[in-house]
Amino acid sequence: MGTVNVLVITGYGTNSHLETAHTARLAGADRVDIVHFSDIVATKTRLADYHLLVFPGGFLDGDDLGAAHAAAMRWRHLKDAAGIPLRQSLCDFLDDGKLILGICNGFQLLVKLGILPGFDGKLFERSLSLGLNDSARFEDRWVHLLPNKNSPCVFTKGLPLLAMPVRHGEGKLVAADTACLQRLEAENLIALQYAMPETGLPTQDYPQNPNGSPLAIAGLTDPSGKVLGLMPHPEAFHHVTNHPAWTRGEVSPPGTLLFVNAVRFLRGK
Repeated sequence: MGTVNVLVITGYGTNSHLETAHTARLAGADRVDIVHFSDIVATKTRLADYHLLVFPGGFLDGDDLGAAHAAAMRWRHLKDAAGIPLRQSLCDFLDDGKLILGICNGFQLLVKLGILPGFDGKLFERSLSLGLNDSARFEDRWVHLLPNKNSPCVFTKGLPLLAMPVRHGEGKLVAADTACLQRLEAENLIALQYAMPETGLPTQDYPQNPNGSPLAIAGLTDPSGKVLGLMPHPEAFHHVTNHPAWTRGEVSPPGTLLFVNAVRFLRGK
């Protein structure tokens, strides 16, 4: 593939679209567009013209019905101006081998849409949700993330321990049953885990695990590895000075690396 075009969705409470688009540009994308959801519905913009679709963070519809729930219903049930269901456009996008990234509220959207975890390649079958943090409060802090080296995830391939900020009130993964969690682990669909900075090992301890997610789950992929959803914000760490300890010389790999991996994959490198 020659050029890499990135589409960042905005609207209805999204508030991280500007830094998300900036990070995609830093990662080497050739074209990055920020498009309001309504323009997708009006067919002013087509998903088919892009290679990476990003659902950024924010507070879709004020989280009034639960984080990203209303937005999930839009994508699940609306048709565009040409009469094509939006869910069909998403399916076609993935069938073409393209990538989807959901960050924070975007992760909540992908889970509630049933795009993640996508067991057996089946889409729009919801088996997970993201509920209130165990702390019962909004968590705004930096965490460390352990990439799963056995995961098929395109975005996390070959990455080291990562530092990123979280800022969410509903980030605890909730599964339909224990068997669902076991399957996530067995199929290596857990792409990122909250980890202790000293050991790099997954943790359930607060505040290193800021929400109490079982199996320290911070991010999930689908069986193809072409969809990633994560609660931390990689776009909020796109430069060394974003890190709170940069003046002490504590330098960590930036979240930009997730986007770099995506761009390289799409270029076939």
